[in-house]
Amino acid sequence: MTETKKTKNKVMLSAFSIILILIFALGVLSYILPIAQFNGDTIINGSGVVRAKISDILMSPILGFENAIDVCIFVIILGGFLAIVTKTGALETGIKVLVQKLKGRETILIPILMFIFSLGGTTYGMLEETVGFYALLAATMVAARMDTLVGASVILLGAGSGVLGSTINPFAVGAAVSALPAGIEVNQGIIIGLGVLLWLTTLGISIFFVMRYAKKVQKDKGSTFLSLQEQKAMEETYGEEKEQTKAKLTSKQKLTLIIFALTFLVMIIGFIPWGEFGITIFDKFTGWLTGTPLGGWYFYEAALWFLIISIIIALINGYKEHEFVETFVNGTKDMMSVVLVIAIARGASVLMQTTHLDNYIIYNTSEALKNMPAVIFGPANYILHIILSVLVPSSSGLATLSTPIIGPLASNLGYSVEATIMTLVAANGLVNLITPTCGAIMGGLALAKVEYGTWFKWAIKVVTTIAIVNILILTFAMVIL
Repeated sequence: MTETKKTKNKVMLSAFSIILILIFALGVLSYILPIAQFNGDTIINGSGVVRAKISDILMSPILGFENAIDVCIFVIILGGFLAIVTKTGALETGIKVLVQKLKGRETILIPILMFIFSLGGTTYGMLEETVGFYALLAATMVAARMDTLVGASVILLGAGSGVLGSTINPFAVGAAVSALPAGIEVNQGIIIGLGVLLWLTTLGISIFFVMRYAKKVQKDKGSTFLSLQEQKAMEETYGEEKEQTKAKLTSKQKLTLIIFALTFLVMIIGFIPWGEFGITIFDKFTGWLTGTPLGGWYFYEAALWFLIISIIIALINGYKEHEFVETFVNGTKDMMSVVLVIAIARGASVLMQTTHLDNYIIYNTSEALKNMPAVIFGPANYILHIILSVLVPSSSGLATLSTPIIGPLASNLGYSVEATIMTLVAANGLVNLITPTCGAIMGGLALAKVEYGTWFKWAIKVVTTIAIVNILILTFAMVIL
């Protein structure tokens, strides 16, 4: 018991410190590795790295803002939107009503929500877009006698399972296939089949761990993985557990909740690249609001959408102009810590590109993979892309960097290019469940009032189990295909 109390009282490094230490370490690494050789203005592939100047290291977190400006604007507007919705009392009352109806069966929400989030992940790479759900799910799980770690896990492991097992995700599978050199053909059916297998096995593992933890916390609050500091933040933000009085929604609150749900539904529809699937129905009549039709939306369009809905909800609830502005601005203030975390996390990727460390690692490791048997090539390739994904969290960025080298290598060795592509996708998806360089993780955890160190210690068993199962599936596929 004493050891548990010491652990829960221990103050862990903040997300900011962890990321800044990582950025500094990358800068030091650029001085340890060989210096790049140039052919004119072009770096000779894999010859070395460009040493980071002090200014490169110091500027990378600042340039992270530029790199992540679209996500940052979206999160700021989202904060204002959530503040307006919260002011109506619709969310709080709605959660109470939901918990009352599910009395004793609250954990049934976990597999249902995780499956829904995973659908978004496997189809269009839904991960950063989930940031807006963390506060809502954290509040729901606290009201259901669980904790904010459960809420964060449902979203991150749910959506992450789908991204890891991408089937038709254009930002992962699509980017990897399109990056293959001319002449290398792939079977889309095999890719989708492997994607489904990875998706569902990963989702099953994740649901098992989350359900087991949630039931422990429900049974005994002392089983929470959160530190005392985090528990205090959870209670201050989402309320202490108390006896629920009979809750009832007003007509305005019901309408607010309907609009709230439709807002996220439209956002999700807007993010799915329908044109990639040959669906053009939205092209003709949905571009008048943002200038971009549904299916072509990204964070700027979503930010405008949330701003408009904020105004509509304020009008429905009869808020005056100054009341709306004050509430909205206060909501944006609450998101600034999240914005800082996202931007600084992007700084690591900026420094990687500046020093060409990403290219150095992928080129030289691929050389080492030559002439390896399939049973070794598969796991080694997976581990390679785990390392790369820590440094390059973007699935499309990693695919563009890696596939032109690894794809032909696998093809020349007579190994399955489809399994090689899904190895890249799965390894990148695995790392984006736990890496501090992923803005979606750091931003979402900040909203859920969960420290990164806490998440890492809880999730490492889940991620390790997923990795073992992934390697077995992908290595078997590499051998037989």
